[in-house]
Amino acid sequence: MTHRPGRHFLQIPGPTNVPDRILRAMDRPIIDHRGPEFARLGKEVLNGCREVFQTSEPVVVFPASGTGAWEACIVNTLSPGDRVLAFETGHFSTLWQAMARRWGLNVEFVPGDWRHGVNPEQLEARLAEDNTHAIRAVMVVHNETSTGVTSRIPEIRRAMNSARHPALLLVDAVSSLGSLEYKHTEWGVDVTVTGSQKGLMLPPGLAFNAVSRKAIAASKANRTPRSYWDWDEMLKANDRFFFPYTPATNLLYGLREAIAMLLEEGLQTVFARHRRFGDATRAAVRHWGLELLPLDSREYSNSLTAVVMPQGHDADHFRAIALERYDISLGSGLGKVTGVVFRIGHLGDFNDLMLAGSLAGVEMGLRAAGVPHRAGGVQAAMDSLSNETAPATAAHAVGSISAVTAIPLAKEAP
Repeated sequence: MTHRPGRHFLQIPGPTNVPDRILRAMDRPIIDHRGPEFARLGKEVLNGCREVFQTSEPVVVFPASGTGAWEACIVNTLSPGDRVLAFETGHFSTLWQAMARRWGLNVEFVPGDWRHGVNPEQLEARLAEDNTHAIRAVMVVHNETSTGVTSRIPEIRRAMNSARHPALLLVDAVSSLGSLEYKHTEWGVDVTVTGSQKGLMLPPGLAFNAVSRKAIAASKANRTPRSYWDWDEMLKANDRFFFPYTPATNLLYGLREAIAMLLEEGLQTVFARHRRFGDATRAAVRHWGLELLPLDSREYSNSLTAVVMPQGHDADHFRAIALERYDISLGSGLGKVTGVVFRIGHLGDFNDLMLAGSLAGVEMGLRAAGVPHRAGGVQAAMDSLSNETAPATAAHAVGSISAVTAIPLAKEAP
C-alpha cells in the first residue's frame, strides 16, 4: 500500500478517535482479575461510571458492543409477549425494535419520517389510551446516530408521568453519553444503554446498562431466559468490584482513564464544547447551501451532523472522493437515507482546529465531487467558534440550489 502522510481524519460518528492518553493507559500487562489490584480498578471504574451517567444507581458493564447493551436491556426487563411502544426515528431505532421482536415482544412501532425525534404529545396520548397498562416499556433512541436527530428525554418522561403510566423508560444513549447532556436519574430513565466507542473515547468492546431500582425489580420478575446478560450475576459480583466472568481488563484500564479525562474537563464543559461544534458545523452546512436532515432546531444533535445531498448527487460518491483525495472518512447514510445523506462526526476527543480541518476536507470534497455549494463554509464555522458571527446568522440562501422539503428515501434492502 502507498504511504499517506499525516493523520487520517476519522470523522464518522463513531467509533471515534482514541486519545493517546487512553491508548497509553491500555498498554499495560494483564493482571489477575480475581486479585486485589483488579478490585481497586473495578471500584474506580464502577463508581466513575455513575458520575458520567449522572446517577447513584448501578451501572452494569459487559464485554460487548452497543448491540449487546440493547439485548441485555431487553432480556432483563421484559418477557415474551410483553407489549412495547417504540418510535421510528432512524436506522438504529428500527434495528432495536427488530431485536425486540426477535425476542418475542409485541412491539408497537410508531412510524416516523427520520427527520424528527419522538413527539412527547403523541406519546402521552398513546399511553393515556392504554387504560389497562398493557404497555410494559417505552423504547427511545436519545441521539439517533443515523440522522443527527436528538429526542427530548426530559419531555418524554414528563409525558409518561402526565399519563400516569407505569411503563419502563428504556433509552439508547450510544452516541450521546459523554458528549451531550444526559441525566439518567434526574430524567427518570429506567435503563440507559450505551457503548464504549463514541463519547467515551474507547475502542469498541464495552457495553453499558445504567439501571434504576424499578428496572432491577422488573428483572427479578420477568421470564426471559438469560445467562451471559444476567444483571443479577453481574450486580452480585460488582458488589465486591469484580465480574462474574473474565472482564476486558485492558479496556477497563482505558475506561478508567476516559472517566478521568471527562471529569477533569468537567461534564458541563464537555457538553458546552460539543454544543459549539454542533453550532459551527451547522453554520458551515447552511453557508454551503446544503440542508440539515433534522427539521426541528430543538432536536439538532451536537455529536454529529447529517447533511442532505442536492438532488442528482450521490452521498456515497462524494464520500469516496473525499476519502481518496483528502484522507477523510465521513459517515454514510444508513437504511432509508442511503446515498441521500452523509454524516459528519464531531464528538469525543476533539477540538476547534480538528473541526476546522475536518470541515475543510468536506468543503474540498464537495468541490472535487462537483457538488453545488457556496464556498466559505469553513470560515462560517470559524466565525461561529470565535463568536464573531452568531450561528443563527450563518445561513445563506443559494439561488442555484433549491431547498429540499421532501427527501427521496432509498429503499430498504429486503
